[in-house]
Amino acid sequence: MEEIQTQKKEEQKHRENEEEEEEGPPPGWESAVLPPPIATVTAAVNPNPTTVEIIEKAQMVCGSCRRLLSYLRGSKHVKCSSCQTVNLVLEASQVGQVNCNNCKLLLMYPYGAPSVRCSSCNSITDIREENKRPPWSEQQGPLKSLSNVR
Repeated sequence: MEEIQTQKKEEQKHRENEEEEEEGPPPGWESAVLPPPIATVTAAVNPNPTTVEIIEKAQMVCGSCRRLLSYLRGSKHVKCSSCQTVNLVLEASQVGQVNCNNCKLLLMYPYGAPSVRCSSCNSITDIREENKRPPWSEQQGPLKSLSNVR
């Protein structure tokens, strides 16, 4: 009889110990703390050392293997880690859009290109006058005098 009572007491102590352990997170568990964004101090541009510039990321599709690439905004070239192709980065102001004459897929092309080949149906779409980039003088509009700026 004493053995049964001793065994029950040990089981109860064991349960109490388990309950105490379950109150906290499991061993090795850490809360998910995201690292702060990459920042660079722009002390050379701005003498105030507390100024921090956040580096922005952008994405593009590799022109060879079609993988999504992530790169630092402002880069001129991006090398694909998969196929090693060096891709030219075009800013939004350097890219035009036109619908494919055959399958109507929206195509992007660098300004100045006379035509663009569709990646879906391989047909060639000529860039007509309405799709060409207007000259800078038309884009910027009329010059503003100093009296209008103030």
